[in-house]
Amino acid sequence: MLSSVFSPRLMIFIVFMWLTLGSAARAADPEPTHADISYGPHPHQLLDIYLPKGDGPFPVLIWYGRLWEPAVAAPPVKRLFESGVAAVAVRTRVMKDGVVDSINPPVSVCLLDARRALQYVRLHATEWKLDPDRIAVGGSSQGALPALFVACDGEKADLKSADPVERMSTKVTCVGAHRSQPSIDPRRMQEWVPGVEWGAPAFGCSFAESLKRRDEFLPLIEKWSPETLLYKGGPPIYFENNWGITQPEGVAKMDYLVHSPGWALGFQKIAQERGVMCYVKYPDHPTEKFADIWDFLARQGK
Repeated sequence: MLSSVFSPRLMIFIVFMWLTLGSAARAADPEPTHADISYGPHPHQLLDIYLPKGDGPFPVLIWYGRLWEPAVAAPPVKRLFESGVAAVAVRTRVMKDGVVDSINPPVSVCLLDARRALQYVRLHATEWKLDPDRIAVGGSSQGALPALFVACDGEKADLKSADPVERMSTKVTCVGAHRSQPSIDPRRMQEWVPGVEWGAPAFGCSFAESLKRRDEFLPLIEKWSPETLLYKGGPPIYFENNWGITQPEGVAKMDYLVHSPGWALGFQKIAQERGVMCYVKYPDHPTEKFADIWDFLARQGK
């Protein structure tokens, strides 16, 4: 049947173009220097390391992946290399794993993995030519939540632990959040971005149920939601959104609400009240010191 649709010559052309475009894509994105490194016993606890040319030690950006389905999400590695910055792309357990394992709240598995990945990188920094004193964290969309949690939760090194990973510092130089959702508090979400629904099953239930039971979940919100953990002297934060405060044409309503800069502006207000430097960039709203999130991470992270 296929032979009646595609001539042999056309098939050869298609295969050639597929191979050519595939090679070009691979050339554009450097392969990890070290791939699929396990930082914990779960099969989803993996990280990839990207090292620029040179002897190091390099400042490094740890970039977190998804919270719903396990996946790696690498930052723009080539751009970081231009600034002499290494990158680590982290996969964590996801909220579904938390639900399956009856962990309360399910979102905590993602956040604890984010912390452990940071500590694991710091423990092995010398081995990988990384500078343990110059580690930044970040993520895009759902991946920004674990980065913000790690940065806002302060020092969590357990010097008495038998696990050498847990004895490592959790301090970072700065944090970048791209198109992010920086809270798991359902009431605060709707105060910042009216009408938005996001985060299920962070508490093991639907968004509507979490909003109804918000008072019950308040102790968990105060323990795990980044904006509740902000403290004076915490690392600087940079938010960037590609959409402005008005929903663009052609963008679905909930997609816009989930990625609205309203989240960042709401978070920024709390950060300023707590004495934390916090920048917010979106169209027609630039930041004075930094061109964008990557400029911030490269310069502030050093």
